[in-house]
Amino acid sequence: MAKKPQIAADTRPWREPGAKPFVRIRNVTKKFGDIAAVNDVSLDIYKGELFCLLGGSGSGKSTLLRMLAGFEEPTAGTIEIDGQNMAGVPPYRRPVNMMFQSYALFPHMTVEQNVAYGLKRDRLPPAELAARVTELLQLVKLQDYRTRKPNQLSGGQRQRVALARALAKRPKLLLLDEPLGALDKKLREETQFELVKIQETLGVTFIVVTHDQEEAMSLATRIGVMNQGEIAMIGEPTEIYEYPNSRFVANFIGSANMFEGVVTEDEPDHVRIRSADLGSDIYVDHGVDCAPDQILWWAIRPEKIRLTRDKPAAESGIPADANVLKGFVEDIAYLGDMTVYQVRLENGKYMRVTKANALRGDPDAISWDESVWASWAGSSGSVLVS
Repeated sequence: MAKKPQIAADTRPWREPGAKPFVRIRNVTKKFGDIAAVNDVSLDIYKGELFCLLGGSGSGKSTLLRMLAGFEEPTAGTIEIDGQNMAGVPPYRRPVNMMFQSYALFPHMTVEQNVAYGLKRDRLPPAELAARVTELLQLVKLQDYRTRKPNQLSGGQRQRVALARALAKRPKLLLLDEPLGALDKKLREETQFELVKIQETLGVTFIVVTHDQEEAMSLATRIGVMNQGEIAMIGEPTEIYEYPNSRFVANFIGSANMFEGVVTEDEPDHVRIRSADLGSDIYVDHGVDCAPDQILWWAIRPEKIRLTRDKPAAESGIPADANVLKGFVEDIAYLGDMTVYQVRLENGKYMRVTKANALRGDPDAISWDESVWASWAGSSGSVLVS
């Protein structure tokens, strides 16, 4: 996965209460007839960010991007870019450029001509135009391909030509709509590195729309998860994955085992949840903001669960009858870097467990049809009230 921008914690502007946003979206709604594609969205994005709008089909992410570009006008609300209200400002007057999923390269033009197209229309002096095109081709590592046509390039190379052309006019904000969607998995992962490096080199603010959770986690300084036209959660990749704020976010980002339960102990330093759904009590080693006897959900990532053949000793502070239960390995999927276990619990429910394959051909690895014990730490799961 691509390296995230190296931003020190004390220089992340979204963590500073008085920091001024570069993009300010306030209560934006976009309706098509009676249907709200985007519903009362407010969002701040800061200069130099690589921000990802992540969501499934119909979540409103592309509509929000098109409003930023000026291709759609909000039904209600305001959009400001670099302190300027964009109401009524046409696309060609905005400090913005957009890179489309299809790349939209001119097939009859060379790489060099595609990158130079917008600059020629702006009547840039020939010497300056040539220097900028050379600079951009070096940035995207295509200086040796300048005379080729798009049909003579690979998918990744065409993607980089489109990126260079979008950056040619030096926009303050670059909008990318599913920029890696047309690439195969391996090339997509390689290109994520390049995209992050280019963004870091230029310092241009990027807003990327994607439906790919891994892509968003790899690229973004922060992610805005969208669902049914609304922002479900905004946070850094670690926050989104480790501390989801709802069942939707926990299920949408990565894989999660989810079980319903009722709070039976609610103390400042711990919570105990009784879960018939799981077949075990759950001990959480921190307080939770909830009402007595409230029904809630507990989510745990597959890699946070330990599988053993023998019942493990209770961890310090955790009751012996909590955070452990017996199961049966019903299915196994070997994925190379990790193994996925499908464990059937004694109550008939299933738990998904993953284990990193640190050893080659591990002779002690748990196999099919084995009885196992699943256990986890008090801090391993997330308690969700919605």
